Amino acid sequence: MITREEKNKRIQNEIEEENSHEKRKKIVFFCFKFIVFVIIFFFLFYLYAKNYTTLGLIVKEQRITSQKIPASFNGIKIIQFTDLNYGSTVKEKELNHLVEEINIRKPDLIIFNGNLINKDYNLSTKETEKIIESLQKLNASIGKYAVMGKNDSKDTFTTIMNQCQFNVLDNNYDLIYDTNTPILLIGLSSYVNNNRNIEEAFRYFKEEQHNSNIYTISIMSETEDLDEIITNYNSDLVLAGNSLNGEIRLPFIGGIVSQKGSSKYIDAYYKIKNTDVYISSGISSPTFGFRLFNHPSINLFRLTNKK
Repeated sequence: MITREEKNKRIQNEIEEENSHEKRKKIVFFCFKFIVFVIIFFFLFYLYAKNYTTLGLIVKEQRITSQKIPASFNGIKIIQFTDLNYGSTVKEKELNHLVEEINIRKPDLIIFNGNLINKDYNLSTKETEKIIESLQKLNASIGKYAVMGKNDSKDTFTTIMNQCQFNVLDNNYDLIYDTNTPILLIGLSSYVNNNRNIEEAFRYFKEEQHNSNIYTISIMSETEDLDEIITNYNSDLVLAGNSLNGEIRLPFIGGIVSQKGSSKYIDAYYKIKNTDVYISSGISSPTFGFRLFNHPSINLFRLTNKK
């Protein structure tokens, strides 16, 4: 016969077991809700990053002032765009929008810093024709210039850019005239692909009739040897690309994704000795297909010799 104490103990155990079972159910249900919340959060975050942060092209305007800039160049507008990486997050629609945004601002000079086609992207003949058709619409009163990036095939890049009336300045220079006194534009080929020849690019300063005080703009894609260039050669303004400004940027940390050839200089602006260095955040998002706190952008520079 079961005693009252034993009966009470059994009832107590049943109650405790039921309570424990209810607690486990609550914990399991809470974990399930938490996991669902995390999945939904990251899914929505991915949609936001992919479909919002890769849109909304930003135009970053800068005033460039130097006493070396000829008076005839006061007010001259330069637009710099980089890293199309066509086939990543950039296709025909995005490219046409870019061309419209550039032309609206009526630039005098247009600079493209390379990485035209995304790495390993199989570009069709029709897409090539569309790219040429779009880039041919870019208007610049003085001229259009380009240099190759690490993702560019020389034959494809040169063919497309030449058909779009771009002057490809790979390890070469051009004297840009508005009236009588020119500025110097120097283009450096890809550092990553071992095509860069700094001495050849800056050979103007070894010519007999060179002007040692000429205002000099250097354009390049990667910046891995930027210190060497600024230390050994005259350059007042450097316009570069490739880094995408880190592609994903975090508050107080900055860019967290480094691109080959741009491991040291990632941010949008640096002042190195007497040289202003601007690095475009580019148009595409080739690494993950999305950006964070770093919209695609183009740079608009206004030259002046007036403070």
